[in-house]
Amino acid sequence: MDSAMVARRSKHALWHWATPQAEAVLATRDLGAILRFHRAVHGMNQSELGQLLGYDKTYISLLELGKRSLEDIASRRHIAEALRLPPHVVGVTDRADTDHRAMLQFGDSTVRLAEIARQSGHASEAVAELWPLVARLEARMEDGHTERDVLHLLARARVGLGVALGNVLPEERLSTAARWTAKSIDIARYFGDAAFNSYVLRMHGNELRKARLHRGAKAAVLPLLARAAGVLRNQPLFDEAMRATDQLLDDTEHTSLFNPYALHEIRLRGLMATGRTDVAIQLVEQGSPVPTTTVAPQWRVIELITVAQVRLAAEDGGGAAESLHTAVDEAVRQRLPHQLQRIVRAAHYRLPEIREVADHALDRIRKEMAA
Repeated sequence: MDSAMVARRSKHALWHWATPQAEAVLATRDLGAILRFHRAVHGMNQSELGQLLGYDKTYISLLELGKRSLEDIASRRHIAEALRLPPHVVGVTDRADTDHRAMLQFGDSTVRLAEIARQSGHASEAVAELWPLVARLEARMEDGHTERDVLHLLARARVGLGVALGNVLPEERLSTAARWTAKSIDIARYFGDAAFNSYVLRMHGNELRKARLHRGAKAAVLPLLARAAGVLRNQPLFDEAMRATDQLLDDTEHTSLFNPYALHEIRLRGLMATGRTDVAIQLVEQGSPVPTTTVAPQWRVIELITVAQVRLAAEDGGGAAESLHTAVDEAVRQRLPHQLQRIVRAAHYRLPEIREVADHALDRIRKEMAA
């Protein structure tokens, strides 16, 4: 496999089986649909997938179309291992698969019982129960197995471990507890579950407060406050929140949300919402900050769409079209239907060709989800 292909696969390795679309595809147990989904997510053609699996392009095509089937267990197990999937989704039931299901069931019980133990004054017992579970789940994630149920369990276990550590560690070591709760923030935000996201942020903020890491607590909250203030068109609150983030940027560790790139998009959107399009246009003309490794992949798409909206407000149709074309390609590659819907709304009647392309891409994703 060439270096470009490896880079493309590794870029999305963390999340590609954790999406709702992936969950629907895996539930079908349809090998052809699973192979097509894997190619779509990684931007691979049939030859590249064949190279990964050790089959030629023609055979991959026949498998995807359902004209050939793999009946032998060894071949199906080989595909599961190559795509980093639990064996049962490709029709293999073996000890490894049984262990996987047992781990999920045991893990769910462990998290719940550890929380009961912590609330009953036995936080050290909760730590003892959660530590091996977290280690096992993280090892699985490092091996490339990032199914939705595994990531969700890992996020819950990390929060539980962090909160339990916050009860047993001395003050000088409480930052360790905050680091564990922080590890769940990206996963919680990715799933888009408002209740769970709120819970994780609340627990993390509490551990930061206990550890007296007030800068970290502010960094976790301020971007969300600025975005909410922009949506509410509350200019004074938006400006105050953005000023506070600017003051922290140079002295606080960056995260997937608290970094110059993500905050640039939040600032642009808030300026537009509070009636200061001229200032937003000036910022766009100055260029975007360079994304870093702390920026979640979807932020590139989010920022491109917002920049296009600003350029449309400046009557720069060409610049807006360029941004939205790139946004469509990235949204399709990352499987982001919500961002495609934003593109459709942004293009509307002013850029009908782009709106049509985004509409078609959204329809394809919806049909794949329905299948």
